[in-house]
Amino acid sequence: MKPHDTIAYSALPSYEDGERIQRARAFYDAIKSRRTCREFSDRPVSRDIIESALLAAGTAPSGANHQPWHFAVITSTDRKRALREAAEAEEREFYAGKASQEWVDALAPLGTDEVKPYLETAPYLIVIFGQRRGGLYPGDNKQNYYVNESVGIATGFLIAALHDAGLATLTHTPNPMKFLNEICERPSHEKPAMVLVVGHPAPHATVPVHATIKKPLDQISSWL
Repeated sequence: MKPHDTIAYSALPSYEDGERIQRARAFYDAIKSRRTCREFSDRPVSRDIIESALLAAGTAPSGANHQPWHFAVITSTDRKRALREAAEAEEREFYAGKASQEWVDALAPLGTDEVKPYLETAPYLIVIFGQRRGGLYPGDNKQNYYVNESVGIATGFLIAALHDAGLATLTHTPNPMKFLNEICERPSHEKPAMVLVVGHPAPHATVPVHATIKKPLDQISSWL
């Protein structure tokens, strides 16, 4: 294959405008029901679902098409426990004074604290890494570009795919996160971006009212 070889752009479904509007609104109706979950069940989830969602994430656009992400899927009880212990240690420091009072006050309506039992309860923890170096092919050691942006888009695809499959998620970002490299056996040139907790919500799971407040269209967009 030559560097600038091309193929035809994939044929998109042919819809009338009315159906396009209907489909766009249907997607909005589906995705707006997504909620961050902090109370998970240990009910098993098929690995096939996770793998399909990861494949969807892997279709995201990326700088120079280098796809600078790695998804480490943790199912091991021992690794989950190690991750929880390390994450809670960082969280204790966060709430004990590392974070500004303004930050702590902003989190208060969500009811978060340093205790993270879901890190052991949920069937899957997906640790998402950004790769500073890599490339498209195995063995490449090239500079990657727009790593944060690319990883963020791929993570959005992943969350949407998991939600569409009827699974709950939570994004967890302990700080610092270098302990995740050791737990997941990933090289030092990879930077942990977040832990995505995945599974079924516990029967008694609730959502803070504060989390249901979303900005209206006129506050998140402008037409020029």
